[in-house]
Amino acid sequence: MRRREFITLLGSAVATWPLAARSQQPTKLPTIGYLGATTPSVESQRIAALVQRLREFGWIESHNLTIEYRYAEGRSERYAELAAEFVRLNVDVIVTYGTPAVTATKQATAVIPIVFAVAGDPIGSGLVSSLPRPGGNLTGLSLQKTDVADKRLELLREVVPVLRGLAVMANAGNPVSVREMREVEATARRLGHKVAIFEIQRAEDIAPTFEALKGRADALYVCGDPLVDTNRIRIITLALGARLPSMSDFPEYVEAGGLMSYGPNFPDLFRRAASYVDKILRGAKPADLPVEQPTKFDLVINLTTAKTLGLNLPEAFLLRADKVIE
Repeated sequence: MRRREFITLLGSAVATWPLAARSQQPTKLPTIGYLGATTPSVESQRIAALVQRLREFGWIESHNLTIEYRYAEGRSERYAELAAEFVRLNVDVIVTYGTPAVTATKQATAVIPIVFAVAGDPIGSGLVSSLPRPGGNLTGLSLQKTDVADKRLELLREVVPVLRGLAVMANAGNPVSVREMREVEATARRLGHKVAIFEIQRAEDIAPTFEALKGRADALYVCGDPLVDTNRIRIITLALGARLPSMSDFPEYVEAGGLMSYGPNFPDLFRRAASYVDKILRGAKPADLPVEQPTKFDLVINLTTAKTLGLNLPEAFLLRADKVIE
């Protein structure tokens, strides 16, 4: 082989190396950034519902889809940090829930689509322009928490017929929880109950709160929130120690020993959130996907806790429950 021919062949081979290397590099899978407000244990059922529904749409984790999981563990100051991490990773869509987490994510990016599995009053919180036409890069499911606050109080009054004083606990750092707290306070006072308001902003505030409410309440209304959800065991233990029947909005609270909860079915909300993710991954814009409302609400009762507190729940009341824990 002449020297010129050898150099020509060598040059052609070198030119093809980058193409071959590129063809062997794995294609980047569509990626979801999941920003959990609490902990994996609290959110396991919700995530399972999300992942299963995505699978039904043909999106299979580790096969044709990647999911990056991050958890704030009830610490609101971590939302911005985790949202910024997803922006650096350049994920294709971010899934989160709860107004503080959604707000922090919206502030982190105006480009990456955001699906909120649930957000309290997204219009009032400035997350979307309207429910039919959300605009921007966000859409999802709206939970009008104050709309069901009166229903929770009504159920609590049925269980505790001699209800004179009501304690209301809420995270003062969550504007939606504060609005719910004010709604419950106004309704309870209108019904003739004395109301003791207890605002918390961190886990260390919980124990002193219970010290302060001694002798001031016959029942406890807990405004659901990532901070509260993460510290549910502590709250329940202290409530039982004070012999206070308690109401919250999520079933994990009752499964951990709380008396009862009434609120939207969270796994159902996360299943519905998966449909938004599917549409966005297939090219739809969040601005064009209407924000929807919960359609399934559950009443969950812990009968063991009721007996511990000396409450005799009527059979008719138990029959109305979607789930009774014994």
